[in-house]
Amino acid sequence: MLPQSKLQDLFFTAFMAFVMVYAMICYNISLNVGGMQNFIFLAAFKEMLIMWPIAMALELLFVGKLAQKLAFRFVTPGKDPMIMIILAISSMSVCLMCPLMSMAATILFKDAGSEFVAVWLQTTALNFPMALFWQIFFAGPLVRNVFGFVMKRIKQK
Repeated sequence: MLPQSKLQDLFFTAFMAFVMVYAMICYNISLNVGGMQNFIFLAAFKEMLIMWPIAMALELLFVGKLAQKLAFRFVTPGKDPMIMIILAISSMSVCLMCPLMSMAATILFKDAGSEFVAVWLQTTALNFPMALFWQIFFAGPLVRNVFGFVMKRIKQK
């Protein structure tokens, strides 16, 4: 189930942004410290306070609509299977969000100095495969299923 109203869209976006941003922060911290360690799961919440609102704002104000427009260039709602539409929108969202969020992380956490462009491009290149994989195979299905479950429960009341 996908959002049907502005309120549902806000809830869906907040939940998706949380799942994506948390995972990507854990991934980036693990890259910085040389591998996954238990402390990372808690340490990620410090960066979440900054990165989660940024991701939500980008998605709600800019990326959501643009990702749909780009996706609808090669899939047609009502004609193509729903899974193809979901995958197209999800892929376009990652294509837009990954460089933007990598830029935010580079500005806020990388201390790149005069090497800003190089550090941003490297951060984006390292983040993109993980973000796409995480969105398509874990975050997307999890969030859509939980969202659908919650919406069904609300309608039953």
